[in-house]
Amino acid sequence: MDEKEFQKRCDTAFEGLRRRLQEVGDVHGFEVEGGSGKLEVLFEEPEEAKFVISPNTPVRQIWISALSTSFKLAWSDAANAFVLERTGETLTQLMGRLLTEQLGSPVSV
Repeated sequence: MDEKEFQKRCDTAFEGLRRRLQEVGDVHGFEVEGGSGKLEVLFEEPEEAKFVISPNTPVRQIWISALSTSFKLAWSDAANAFVLERTGETLTQLMGRLLTEQLGSPVSV
C-alpha cells in the first residue's frame, strides 16, 4: 500500500474511532482529544492514565500506547481494517479490550 492509500485508510479509521470513543467516553467518564494526526484518551479514574493512538506512516501501521504496552496494527485486506496480527483483533476490538482493562468494566467500541 502506498502512503496516500495508507493515509486515506488511516484517516477513515481515526474518524470512526474518534466518534465512537467520544460516545463511549461520555458514558464511562473519559476524555478524547485529537490533533496533529493522533488521538489521546485521557482517564482520571480509576487512576490517571493516557492512551495514545497514532499513525506510523513509514511502516504503514497504527500504533497504540496503552497500559504500559505498545500495540502495532497493520492493514488487513481480509478484515478490511487495521488488525493486531498476534491476536487478530481489529482497531475497535482492541480499543474495547484496552478500555475494559483500564476501567474494570465492559466497554464496547
